[in-house]
Amino acid sequence: MAMNDVEKLFARLQVRGTGAYGLSDVSQLEHALQCAMLAEAQGGDSTLIIAALLHDIGHLATDTDEALADQGIDDRHELAGARILDRVFGPGVADPVRLHVAAKRYLCAVEPDYFERLSDDSVRSLELQGGLFGAADQSAFVAEPGHRAAIALRRIDDMAKVQGLTTPTLAEYRAMADELAWTGDRPTLRQS
Repeated sequence: MAMNDVEKLFARLQVRGTGAYGLSDVSQLEHALQCAMLAEAQGGDSTLIIAALLHDIGHLATDTDEALADQGIDDRHELAGARILDRVFGPGVADPVRLHVAAKRYLCAVEPDYFERLSDDSVRSLELQGGLFGAADQSAFVAEPGHRAAIALRRIDDMAKVQGLTTPTLAEYRAMADELAWTGDRPTLRQS
């Protein structure tokens, strides 16, 4: 029996998410589960919860474990992830993921103390991602339909790096993801 797209995403996160999340003391999977739990605890709707859970799936899109940031390369994980998630869930989940890096750049520009609260990983990646937004970029960002959800996701992302935090399991988010998934004539993901 072939896996559906949600199964493929969850399997990818389960298998490939065991690696370290940058310099943090948590794995990619632990970070994802903490993000989803925080989104839910803050009253986020199911699209924000699933976006939070899968926002870094673009880091896991390839089968290599290269740390591109260590080589001075931005892997553009937000775009890779958004492309995948748009095909499966549509823009409600994909847009905050696509914009969560832009949200960091925006918040660093408009909130004087935001940069000071970033983890070492986020500071390092900020430079690779283009640094703080200028005025024109700030205006363009707030004109994006998903910018508020992206800011919420960004703030959740920043908090979800706690070693040993008890979270729901990945399986506990499966029904919610299945309910959000597109049906019908949308293109499907290739099995990887």
